[in-house]
Amino acid sequence: MLTAGELAGLVVAIFWAILVCFMVVVLVRLARLLTETRKSVAELSDRLGPLLDDMSQTVTEANRRLVAAEAISDNMRDVSGNMVRITGVASTVFAGPVLKIAAFRDGFRLALARRAARRAPARRVARGGPRTGPHTRDRIRERHTAERVAEPRAIGRGRG
Repeated sequence: MLTAGELAGLVVAIFWAILVCFMVVVLVRLARLLTETRKSVAELSDRLGPLLDDMSQTVTEANRRLVAAEAISDNMRDVSGNMVRITGVASTVFAGPVLKIAAFRDGFRLALARRAARRAPARRVARGGPRTGPHTRDRIRERHTAERVAEPRAIGRGRG
């Protein structure tokens, strides 16, 4: 039979054999993993060159279009500034005369209305309409006189 030392050596040898088998399996799998990784890196490097070229062209085209868009926005800014100036000039040229014409027209209408109001009683009499009494004519005259006479106002501080 085996002595205790020989038995201990046999147990240690079997343990080392199992450990070596386990390590061989792990190393084989690691070798496969490294091989697959190397293949993937090679494929990636083959595809990366054209991809970077396409990306570079895309960035260049985008920059070119941004420059064009910036030029368009600058032109639009200039056009809007010119439109502001043109509308200011048009407002100055047309608004003043239009306001004066409108004021003249309103004044003319008011004058015609006042003239027609003064002649209204005379027309009624001439046309055979109802005659107005003296008290009615006096009230009409007083109203027109009050409209024509401007109130005197004091100009200055605290007087009006």
